[in-house]
Amino acid sequence: MQIRRIVCWALACAALFGAAGNARAQSEEVAVVRDASAVFTEIMTAPDKGISKAILDRAEAIAVFPSLLRAAFIVGGQHGHGILSVRDKKTGGWSAPAFVTITGGSFGAQVGGQSIDLVLVILNERGLNNLLRNEFKIGGEASAVAGPVGRSAEAATDVQMRAQILSYSRSRGLFAGIAVNGSSVRSDENANLRVYGERYTTRDIAVDGKGGHPEAIALWKETLANYVK
Repeated sequence: MQIRRIVCWALACAALFGAAGNARAQSEEVAVVRDASAVFTEIMTAPDKGISKAILDRAEAIAVFPSLLRAAFIVGGQHGHGILSVRDKKTGGWSAPAFVTITGGSFGAQVGGQSIDLVLVILNERGLNNLLRNEFKIGGEASAVAGPVGRSAEAATDVQMRAQILSYSRSRGLFAGIAVNGSSVRSDENANLRVYGERYTTRDIAVDGKGGHPEAIALWKETLANYVK
């Protein structure tokens, strides 16, 4: 009887600590959603320095990586967590966000480190299909072009109109285009598990609608609905 009580107590403790650990882990995803929503809101409300409406009207998908860490000493690297949502072609609405990571490196005479916010605007189906893979390296077949800053339609030049992905960054409050070719975007299935309850892929969530719309992602959905019609 005593042994049974000890076993039951141990199982109860394991369940309690497991639930607490999962809650702490999910809070990291909630923070990513919150920060991504804040980044996108600040871009859209920056007077004459944000992403033009002409570009956003063509967007097939939008990904935001808040506080992407960059460090460099001769050889540089970057890593960050973010979210990606896809526009529904029939309704014009936006999918629940899939959690993704981005990693990459750069070479050159560089010293220093900083944290930047990164936004990717995917402009066509080919670029979207590439990003929906479980792992995709930007460059080659689908390169990311530094996006123009400014709200006028003239900002979308012929070069950008032919691009698959436009990339934007914010550092120290300033928005600008940025080159991210060579970076790899991966599905963060562990984060998807904590938020959606299953180890879904990016396509599962952003295209097939699996996982539903948990409260944790509500702020991002509201943000997109406010600024991208």
